[in-house]
Amino acid sequence: MKKVDIIGASIVDVLVTPADERVFETGSYPADKIVMSYGGDALNEATVLHKLGGDVRLNTLLGDDEAGKAVLRRIEQVGLDTKCIQIKNDMRTSVNVVLVKPSGERCFLTDPQASQRRLQMEDIALPFAEDTEILCFASIFVFPMMKTKEMAEVFREAKEQGILVCADMTKRKNGECTADVAEALKYVDYLFPNDAEAMLLTGKESVEEAVADLIDAGVSNVVIKCGEKGCYIRTSEEEFWVAAEEKVECIDTTGAGDSFVGGFLYALSNDMNLKECAAMANRCGAKAVQHIGATTWIAE
Repeated sequence: MKKVDIIGASIVDVLVTPADERVFETGSYPADKIVMSYGGDALNEATVLHKLGGDVRLNTLLGDDEAGKAVLRRIEQVGLDTKCIQIKNDMRTSVNVVLVKPSGERCFLTDPQASQRRLQMEDIALPFAEDTEILCFASIFVFPMMKTKEMAEVFREAKEQGILVCADMTKRKNGECTADVAEALKYVDYLFPNDAEAMLLTGKESVEEAVADLIDAGVSNVVIKCGEKGCYIRTSEEEFWVAAEEKVECIDTTGAGDSFVGGFLYALSNDMNLKECAAMANRCGAKAVQHIGATTWIAE
């Protein structure tokens, strides 16, 4: 089993389900559930990977506040290594309000000045530890101070150390296109956007066209998360779809993509082939959407 380092955010999620816009007219509105949970791309992926039995090290930022203390307790409860967690006095820990629609899709209220957006180069210890064999950067476009130049530096260092480089992605924030991030993408072995993120970044109208553009930019393996359709994978040598799990009742998509990546990383760290990695990823994503909260399906 390979050691995986995951870099990214760990936050508090307050989930409201179902959310209804009529609250702005009435002043209050009864939701079925309002629950506090935990999220953030890195914490979600690390939790899933660890609970599946993987060997993972979480690199994340927290503020020295009540929310940060709650997240740290959660990390300890899950059983994750806390050695690479930084706690900063001058930073608020991110608390996101997640508004879950009846369909299970969600919208977020976020604080752009809190920890989820504050990761920068000085927070990443280079070179990586000698036992690191896989790096996952979660996620491209989340951290304003980690632009293409900085990501490329991190990924290049990893590659020079013989580390496999993976990266998750969110929607672009400033109209970026593939060319704008190509300097970093050329070092990525596995990229995990969803279909909307990939098509928005590349400007293409289909998943297949978007993947071709990302392969041309230098990514070795592109894995597109396509929800109920499963996932689409392309390498320099092959391309294929892997069907989603059947008979899945979707009640909350929060963290589904992160659970997908956590499952993929687990399979990858155990030297499974691409189709086995995709099947494991689909399975984890499917389990996530059947529960309220990002990783409650596996962490509780």
